[in-house]
Amino acid sequence: MNTNTNNIYRDVTMDNISEKNVGETVRIAGWIENIRDHGGVSFIDLRDMYGVMQVVMRDTSLLEGLNKEDCISVEGPIEHRDEETYNPKIPTGTIELEAKSVDILGKVYKQLPFEIMTSKETREDVRLKYRYLDLRNAKVKDNMIFRSKVISYLREKMVEMGFLEIQTPILCASSPEGARDYIVPSRKFKGKFYALPQAPQQYKQLLMVSGFDKYFQIAPCFRDEDARADRSPGEFYQLDFEMSFATQEDVFRVGEKVLADTFNKFAPEGYEVTQAPFPIISYKQAMLEFGSDKPDLRNPLRIIDLTDFFQRCTFKPFHGKTVRAIKVHADMSKGFHEKLLKFAQSIGMGGLGYLEVMEDKSYKGPIDKFIPDDMKEEIRETAGLEVGDTIFFIADNEKNAALYAGQIRTALGERLDLIEKNSFKFCYINDFPMYEYDKETKKMEFTHNPFSMPQGGLEALETMDPEEILAYQYDIVCNGVELSSGAVRNHDMKIMVKAFEIAGYTEEDLKEKFGALYNAFQFGAPPHAGMAPGVDRMIMLLRDEENIREVIPFPMNGNAQDLMCGAPGEVTEQQLREVHIKVRQ
Repeated sequence: MNTNTNNIYRDVTMDNISEKNVGETVRIAGWIENIRDHGGVSFIDLRDMYGVMQVVMRDTSLLEGLNKEDCISVEGPIEHRDEETYNPKIPTGTIELEAKSVDILGKVYKQLPFEIMTSKETREDVRLKYRYLDLRNAKVKDNMIFRSKVISYLREKMVEMGFLEIQTPILCASSPEGARDYIVPSRKFKGKFYALPQAPQQYKQLLMVSGFDKYFQIAPCFRDEDARADRSPGEFYQLDFEMSFATQEDVFRVGEKVLADTFNKFAPEGYEVTQAPFPIISYKQAMLEFGSDKPDLRNPLRIIDLTDFFQRCTFKPFHGKTVRAIKVHADMSKGFHEKLLKFAQSIGMGGLGYLEVMEDKSYKGPIDKFIPDDMKEEIRETAGLEVGDTIFFIADNEKNAALYAGQIRTALGERLDLIEKNSFKFCYINDFPMYEYDKETKKMEFTHNPFSMPQGGLEALETMDPEEILAYQYDIVCNGVELSSGAVRNHDMKIMVKAFEIAGYTEEDLKEKFGALYNAFQFGAPPHAGMAPGVDRMIMLLRDEENIREVIPFPMNGNAQDLMCGAPGEVTEQQLREVHIKVRQ
């Protein structure tokens, strides 16, 4: 047995005790999970990080003063349990320790706010306030152990592929692009502020200029944005990497290698994982076929475009609109159609037209009478309709038609139970637009990362309509969740100045706001590219958790508060004076 004779609290952890230790006297330590007093004999279940051991107390005086979750050390011989009391649910289920002495190491002085074994059923605000107790729950604790193993494996894979781990600064300059910064006032420089990094974007690019060929880190990122089920407010971690002399395809190979290997290793048994190379879908194709740039490929339904057909059809409500359609083969009751219509109206649609293909290949549905007989065969061929199919129609402006169709596709997939089970479906989305026109500001704005290389380089920027220019930008999506975004970077000073000019920045703005990159790129910058898969989201998917907070050790709540430590909190007047801050009432 692997014992520690120098430790006064325990000789061994629960995972190192088995039937071969029967007859040996050992000391173990942990927390009391359960107490069962049977009169002349008492039992406790003692839990440490590694397992649970039943402790029998034939001297019942040893039980005096003990309560659930007391932290104790117990010494005594290991013995076989009676066969009828075996517990097959735990590795130590055939043995027990007979207590000869008990030392209380940490006493419980207050009433527990919840039962540890059922903490996941407790209200989230209570769980987060007492997170150190919640983490004692086996399932919650196992998520954190799992998280540690995944991160260790990611590091191992990146080093294996020749990447160098380098830490970038936490205190940096505020960036005008992206989400809202967390800002930190300077004591030494009155009225000036640091920012916490939204991502190590500029630093990792500067590392490439420095001559480091392949960089990575498990990077903490800070963004002052609202929480979602798949997004933690405040801070998150990503596997950030960058490569010099690299194309989009080089980054794709690294991204799919590390993610496919990680998901193959850690996915639950029986899960199917997309193997490299991952499918590559353009942004334009994704918005057409899936109505989303984060498509869930487990859903077999695809969206088709019937705009041209309906411009020639006599159904006037669809004239002048983009028309998308979704075909599904399933039995649907009148009640199903009514519920789906209510859903469509709840997301902003005026209605939801449909046609059902009957046994004689005729149609049934609210818009059947508006389709001329001579066009009914055309829609059958165009949409590939067969007996038993139902086709739904979504009509609006191009942007809304795509978004509504995507939501109807998801609703149909979920309500008809079409989503493939036990699988992780990966894909790349690429060819994002470089710019979009903002109607409110009345100017062109970057749609994605402003430091991306435009496809076609300087010539495209000088000769093309900005809204037609595509960028070397890409995302990795898994099961409808965006795991990563990345880009081939714009490392050419002339192209960068022109790209920012289109978005309303002067060269002086560029010098002022992105001075480090602006200067560095004048000293021989190599072509470089990278991406940053989100670690928290990865683990959330692998653990099949619906909320990202379940895989973060000490998460904030959905309102960006640390209920356990009381952040954000007030500071003293002296602290404010030191950083030259006055709080407005």
